[in-house]
Amino acid sequence: MSTSQSKVLKLRDAEFAFETFFNPITGEYLRTGLLDSVGQETGQEPFMSSFPHLLDVGIMGHCNHGLSGKCTAVGNQCYQSGATKWQANMPLTDFKSIVDQSEGKVWQFALGGRGDPDQHEEIEKILSYSREHGIVPNLTTSGYELTPAKASLIGKYCGAAAVSWYKTEYTQRAIDLLLATGIKVNLHFVLSRQSIDEAIAMIEQQKLPVQINRIIFLLFKPIGQGQQQDVLPFDQKTKYFFSLMDSAYGLQKMGFDSCSVPAVLNCTTIVDPNCYDACEAGRFSAYVTPDLQLLPCSFDQTQRWSVSLHNRSLQSAWRSPQFDDFRHQLEAACPQCTRRELCLGGCPIEPSVTLCESKKEREVRFL
Repeated sequence: MSTSQSKVLKLRDAEFAFETFFNPITGEYLRTGLLDSVGQETGQEPFMSSFPHLLDVGIMGHCNHGLSGKCTAVGNQCYQSGATKWQANMPLTDFKSIVDQSEGKVWQFALGGRGDPDQHEEIEKILSYSREHGIVPNLTTSGYELTPAKASLIGKYCGAAAVSWYKTEYTQRAIDLLLATGIKVNLHFVLSRQSIDEAIAMIEQQKLPVQINRIIFLLFKPIGQGQQQDVLPFDQKTKYFFSLMDSAYGLQKMGFDSCSVPAVLNCTTIVDPNCYDACEAGRFSAYVTPDLQLLPCSFDQTQRWSVSLHNRSLQSAWRSPQFDDFRHQLEAACPQCTRRELCLGGCPIEPSVTLCESKKEREVRFL
């Protein structure tokens, strides 16, 4: 790693025989391959960890942005149905319980849920408690109702922040407020059939706002308010878009969620596979709902694989039959593909979004 070694934290997973390294200042994360009895890498990748390394914590049960109608007005199809559902936000006591169980095992939280996490009534206590226990919080905001005071808190406690790309006056205001704190700011752009032309133009014409670290493309899913007709097809336009990652500007400014790995694998030629990972859900990451259900991924909105944390620990839920079943979907995917270890078959929750020529095999595997 290029950072000062004094900043790097190390964690060994004794059960699955690998090590991870994390720099809390820069956010750099490194995972070794499987290690033999003398600590040498075997060339094989670990499939999972004994405890999640990243927790996506849904502290928000409702969304002021969605309930205001402004979210829908800018074309957002919220996978958590933020414009139609209301739920209580996660109580501070529940959040602290998650932190206490994660201390020394988890280095980062992604704070989210059905709404902007900066609007949680206890956001300062949430951020400070996380940091006090050695866990770096990160979050994404629409910028709607973000104030200078809230931006200052994010800059003080968070490792990084992202602003959802809604192209409104509060989008730019949020970018400006967060950049003023000195924090690293990314843009989150939902990539769909409706938005891909804009995405291509932004990269071809290098139109990202000044000082933005990267634009992270999140693959659209027909979940919640999302509609199937907006799923991105794996056509020539989509292939061309992902090929832009091979450009100097693309390598510097583009990033993707793990849902997009099959497309990165199929459409780029110079991106090192060591720089990305297949779906980490249920393997190295998990999602906690505002009412304490542990899910492999936040996209599991039907809660097919949910485990209640009201009467069991995070550790127990992580090793539950529900999570084992989810992992089996990844282990069993695309057995004939010579590159299956690089993408694990794409999305187990919504196979129709998997951008690969062999998509049909994925779409029928739950039958």
